[in-house]
Amino acid sequence: MMDAPIGALFGRGPQGLPPPEPVEFRSLALPRSPNACLAAPAGALPAAHLATPPLPVGAATAWPVLRRFGQRFPRTHRLAEWPERRQAQWVERSPRIGFPDVIAAELAEGPEGVGLFLYSRSLFGWSDLGVNRRRVEAWIEAFDAALRGR
Repeated sequence: MMDAPIGALFGRGPQGLPPPEPVEFRSLALPRSPNACLAAPAGALPAAHLATPPLPVGAATAWPVLRRFGQRFPRTHRLAEWPERRQAQWVERSPRIGFPDVIAAELAEGPEGVGLFLYSRSLFGWSDLGVNRRRVEAWIEAFDAALRGR
C-alpha cells in the first residue's frame, strides 16, 4: 500500500494521493497499527482479520459489480483498477476532516469458487476506532447483496 504525503491530508477525493499500486494480497504485510482491516477467503491468509465466504457467482459476473461498487458509499472515489488481476481501489474520506482511507478489493479463483480479498487502511494516524473493520464488514455484506440481486 502507498505511503501518503501530507498533501493527501488536505485533498478531496483522490486529490493529493500518490499514484496507486496494486496490492499483493498473498504477501501483504499488515501494519502494526490497529488502523487497518483485511478480509480474505477462508484459509487464504492466516493474518486476515475476517474470512469472506465464497461468492455465489463466477468471477466474470462479479468483476463488473466490483468495479462499480465504490459508488455505493459516500465520499468514496475510485483510485485505480487492474482488470487483469480483477483488483480495484478506492479512497474514502472521513466526513469532517477528510482523512483518506484506501480500500482495495480483488477477486480470486479458489477451490471453493470465487473469493474476495478486501483491505481497508487509514493512511494517517494510529487508531481508527474500528472504522476500517466496520467498513470491511459493510462492504462484504453489501457486495454479497449486490451479487444476489437484493
